[in-house]
Order: sequence, then structure tokens, then C-alpha cells
Amino acid sequence: MTSYKALKIIFNSLFFIILSTPAFADEGIDGFLATAIKPLSDAVFNTVFYTVSVGDYTFPLILAWLVAASVFFTFYLGFINLRGLRHAFHLIRGDYDEPDAPGKITHFQALTTELSGTVGLGNIAGVAIAVSLGGPGATLWMILCGFFGMSAKFAECALGVKYRYEDVQGHVHGGPMYYLRDGLKDRGFPVLGKIMGAIFAIACVGGTIGAAGVFQANQSYEQLLNVTGGDASFFAERGWLFGLVLALLVGAVIIGGIKSIAAVASRIVPLMTIIYITAGIVVVAVNINQVPEAISIIFSSALSSEAGFGGLIGAIIAGVQRAAFSNEAGMGSASIAHSAVKTKHPMTEGFVAMTGPIFDTIIVCTLTAIVIVVSGVYKAHDGITGVQLTSEAFETVISWFPYVLTVAVILFAFSTIISWSYYGSKSINYLFGESEKAELIFKIVVCVFLIFGTTMNLSSAINLSDALIFVMSIPNIIGLYILAPELKKELKKYQVRIKGKNFSRKPEPVRNS
Repeated sequence: MTSYKALKIIFNSLFFIILSTPAFADEGIDGFLATAIKPLSDAVFNTVFYTVSVGDYTFPLILAWLVAASVFFTFYLGFINLRGLRHAFHLIRGDYDEPDAPGKITHFQALTTELSGTVGLGNIAGVAIAVSLGGPGATLWMILCGFFGMSAKFAECALGVKYRYEDVQGHVHGGPMYYLRDGLKDRGFPVLGKIMGAIFAIACVGGTIGAAGVFQANQSYEQLLNVTGGDASFFAERGWLFGLVLALLVGAVIIGGIKSIAAVASRIVPLMTIIYITAGIVVVAVNINQVPEAISIIFSSALSSEAGFGGLIGAIIAGVQRAAFSNEAGMGSASIAHSAVKTKHPMTEGFVAMTGPIFDTIIVCTLTAIVIVVSGVYKAHDGITGVQLTSEAFETVISWFPYVLTVAVILFAFSTIISWSYYGSKSINYLFGESEKAELIFKIVVCVFLIFGTTMNLSSAINLSDALIFVMSIPNIIGLYILAPELKKELKKYQVRIKGKNFSRKPEPVRNS
């Protein structure tokens, strides 16, 4: 049986089960999700986000798992996130580009493709939630986690390129599922590698459809309603129309593959990020007299919270959660995008990838937090949080900024969807072989769910897909620890080449399928 037929049977069976479920007949897809998926969703969500109590707060252990890996690789690689920054920016600006190297996209395009999957609602809405729950001090802990997360990004993206391979059609495939399968096989764990690679790929497919697809469509539609009149908006009863337009635009890009995705991402992400940062700088400039006080508040509440030990723990938890959700360091998703880069040397992409948290968390998230603090809206938000709180903060200086923010939210959501669609399609390739038909079916499913996503009550489905995205970090980080000696050896070899100006000598071969 071909992989295409196998995938077709799976999807046909799922749709048959959905259509024959009483909840679907009575209440449609919402009813099915609430009745059939909720038990599974709750079980997976509660397991993945198992929490421990610290004072009056709860802390998901999965966050400690992510932070521990980031801290470990920072020390294990000798603070590569500081030592390698200069070289990283030389690579990004194209100083070491090799036109004849295997791969499909440049270092810059690989970075923007990754950032298109991470810069978005998390930076705009998530930071506001962190400040609301943990106070301004959450900002400092968010920055620290972003700093350590750079090292985890280095590890997973360097290994992604090292263990990528080229199929008979010349397509390059890489990411955690491949370094888990092939890297662990080289280290003497072939069965464990295959199992963990499959777990990662399945979790990535589920997360792509839900958290990275449906959720983004749903939230961008909600923001559109907020600025166009709410229930009186033209779009109030036409969520399907917004979803349809979004699905058509996404489909037009993702069917073209990584080159199309990278081309769009390399234009949208820098443009919207520059607009957002410029607006943030304007707000800060207008409130320049409050900036010293705002920075003082951030540090004092982060290190010696006025609320005491409980407040301090709250700030730490809020900051760590936002950093983890924001830059995805340790989850392995970025490794899939960076594996398509044109390079003969795997370590180059480790350097490029580790700059992602700088742009995503240290710059964009921090700027959002400072705008919220200097504007003072966090003091009396009256229950308003998320993107609305961020919007109010900017509106204190730029009255029309909510409209710009709406465009930014929609474009960031669009870029997130197309990037994660690529991650999901590569996971489909891993699970079912390099079948273009199987990949096409997956892309169609993603687009169809975007239409549903604007009008559905998705709490159960989103909980499940959120959990699946974090499930990716479990096999990924286990693999990173096992492959750490190999990574360190390759890094030393690469640094010798750079110092000896032998950058192009004895390139690493791309594995054949």
C-alpha cells in the first residue's frame, strides 16, 4: 500500500467517524469537538502540562524541562550565544553564502521563515498576559529565558542540518525527526530513535492543524471584529468568508513549497516587525521621562517583588511561560525550517538560528512589555488582557494604532500558518514517505480547518493541539542530550576551519535517502 493510499484511508476513516457521531448530527463540528475530543484533550493536556504548586502559584513541569535544556547547552557549549554572535550576523548578511551548496534557501530566508512561525500573537498578546499575571517583573525573566534559549536553538538547528538528507528528486529533508532517527542510530539507539522521531512528527502534525492553524485564524478574525464594530461589523456573521480568503491565500503559498514560503516570510516578517518596533519606539519616546522609572519597576519587581515571595514566584513563572511560548526553543520546530538552508557546513545554521530569540523574545517581547509599563495601562486594566491591553497601551500615544495592530496580527498569523504548514508537511513526509499526494492532502486539510476555525468553539481542540506542540519538546530534548557530544565535536571542527579561513574545505555531505 502506498503512503498516499494509507493517508487517504486514515483521513476518510476520521471523517466517517466524525460524521457518524451523534454530537455531530445534533450540533455540528462544535458538538463533536466538545463531546468526542474533550476527554482525550483533557487527558493529554493535563498530562503534558502537569503542574506543581509553588506558594499560591502552579508551575508546569514541561517549562522546567525546556529551561533546563537551554541552560545546559549554554554552559556545555561555552556560552556560544555570546561568543558566536558576531559570526552569526556575518552569516545572516550573506558574508559566507555558497551558491553551489546543497539546500533551497539562504541563511536570511531560513531565519525569517523561523521567525514567521514565532513572531506573532505571542509577542503582542502573550506579553500583556504575562505582565497582567506576573507584574512588570515578568519581563526580566522573559529576557533571561530568551538569552538561554539561544543555545537550545543553536543545538537543534545545527543538528537539523547535519542529519538532513536529499531525496531522489533533489528535495532536502531535515529536522528533529531525522536527527532523532539517524543520529540516535549512530549513537547505538536505533529503535529509540525511530520511536521518538515518529512521536515528534505526529505531535507536529496535530499542532500544525490546531494551535498553529486554527487558533491563528480564530484570533486574527476576533481582532478584525474588535476594530470593525464587533457584533455590528460586516464580518460578524461572515467568519467563514474571512476563513475562506485566508485559506485561499495560505493555499496559494504553501503549495509552492519552501521557496514560496521563504519568499513570502522574508518580506512579511521584516516589514511588520519594523512597523511594530517603530510604533513601540514612538510610544517609548513620547513617554521618555517614564522610561527610567519603568526599567526600575521591572528590575525591582523581578528581584524583590512588592508582593513578597509569592509575587516573585508569579513573576518568574509568567516570564518563563511567555519566553517558552514565544521563541519555541527546545521544541524543535525551527530546526525544520533551518534544515532547508543552502550550506555545506551544519554549524553555520546553529549560529544563524540562535539569533531568533534575540529578535523574537529579547527585542519584540521586551519592547511590548516596556510600552505596556510606560503607558501605565497595566495598573488599571479592569480585566482587559492579551491583545486588547497591548492595543490600549499603543493607543495612548497613537490613536489609530489599533488598526495597524489588526493588520499586523493578521499578517503575523498568516506567516505563522504558512511556516507551520511547512513543518507539518515535512512531518507527513517523514511518516508516510516522500509522497506529493500525501503532502497535498495534508495542506488541503490545513486550509479547510482554517475556514472552520473562525467560527468554532475550539477550547478542547486548542488544548489538545497546544499540548501536542509541547510534546514535541520531550523526544527532541532527549535526542539533544544524547547527541550533545557529537554536536560539541562538530562545533570544534567548524571553529578550526573558521580560524584557519578554510570555510569551504571538506564540506559535510548531504545524506541520500
